[in-house]
Amino acid sequence: QVQLVESGGGLVQAGGSLRLSCAASGMIFSINTMGWFRQGPGKEREFVAAISWSGGTTYYADSVKGRFTISRDNAKNTMYLQVNNLNAEDTAVYRCAAGWLFSDAALTSTHSYSYWGQGTQVTVSS
Repeated sequence: QVQLVESGGGLVQAGGSLRLSCAASGMIFSINTMGWFRQGPGKEREFVAAISWSGGTTYYADSVKGRFTISRDNAKNTMYLQVNNLNAEDTAVYRCAAGWLFSDAALTSTHSYSYWGQGTQVTVSS
């Protein structure tokens, strides 16, 4: 089992920034990929970004490229999501996820991830 705990969400004005964190514990050796998903009001959960745990290769949804940066600190077993230039469309509950994925094609699917955090709320005011 892998436990994931997010932090760093909050209320921010449009154009502002936040740094989300996801601390992992437990059987870290059983995962090779971690990612962020979000679900806004009345919307379906959507892929935001992912990172390979060993090599640090990153992947982003088109809607956040150039504004969000995913990273990880293996020594701390923690993944981060730096979110910049936020707008109202970014308002959502952000959840981190982890799993063992066999192809890049699986990155954006929620079904590919075995472990999920409880989520952290990001609210952008205009």
